[in-house]
Amino acid sequence: MAVPKRRTSKAKKRKRRTHWKLEAPTISTCSHCHQPKPPHVVCPNCGYYGGREVIKQEKEDS
Repeated sequence: MAVPKRRTSKAKKRKRRTHWKLEAPTISTCSHCHQPKPPHVVCPNCGYYGGREVIKQEKEDS
């Protein structure tokens, strides 16, 4: 069984982890209402996906 001979220092550990970064989420625009939305997801604003209505949105009376 492999066991480390020496303790890994903080600097060595942090240098190795410098590439562990978060990426900004990808945003695309809806082809129907042109609002930002995640790709490959039904638009939460209008309910369209792939050019057709998937979820019927209820109109609010204001």
